[in-house]
Amino acid sequence: MKKLFVAIGLALALNGSAMAGFTEGANAYNARNYDVALKEITPLARAGNADAQHLLGLMYYMGRGVKRDYKQAMEWHRKAAQQGKADAQYVVGAMYYTGNAVPQDQKLAVQWFRKAAEQGHSDAQHALGLMYRYHVAGMPQDVVIAYMLWNLASAGGNMNATEQRAAISRQMTQEQIEEGQAMSRNWKPGSPLPTQSRTGAG
Repeated sequence: MKKLFVAIGLALALNGSAMAGFTEGANAYNARNYDVALKEITPLARAGNADAQHLLGLMYYMGRGVKRDYKQAMEWHRKAAQQGKADAQYVVGAMYYTGNAVPQDQKLAVQWFRKAAEQGHSDAQHALGLMYRYHVAGMPQDVVIAYMLWNLASAGGNMNATEQRAAISRQMTQEQIEEGQAMSRNWKPGSPLPTQSRTGAG
């Protein structure tokens, strides 16, 4: 029993120091001190810290503190995305959608956007809404699902989604708007998003 407590204590201590290093790295990044950020973040990313992997991926994507390298950006973001980091899932989805550093694959883009959106990621919800609205990336056209996604993204602070929702609502029936509102209310982060509505199919 004592060994178990020691192991748990050691794990917590390691995690605590890892988070301290990440905070220092993130603060350095925000202060545009990219050399310090890189020094703090890289070992954490290599050790499997999803936040550090995402930040390192951003540094490679933006060319901050390192030479811009989209392949490295994708590699680090994918590692964080596979651990459930919503921001990284969104970036992986966007890179597949545009074919940036990977072969363009809209089905994979949708899968990653959906993973992030189901965690409440407003940019991913906005992107998925566009796909449902305009029938792209193999998605069925469904104005109610688009409205629902933009409603959620708007609540998360996405101003583009607020504008898209206002524009689409002018083309919807009252019944469709009410269905979209009900779907938004009933959905909880961490649960699957609906893939079709009753009244909104195009």
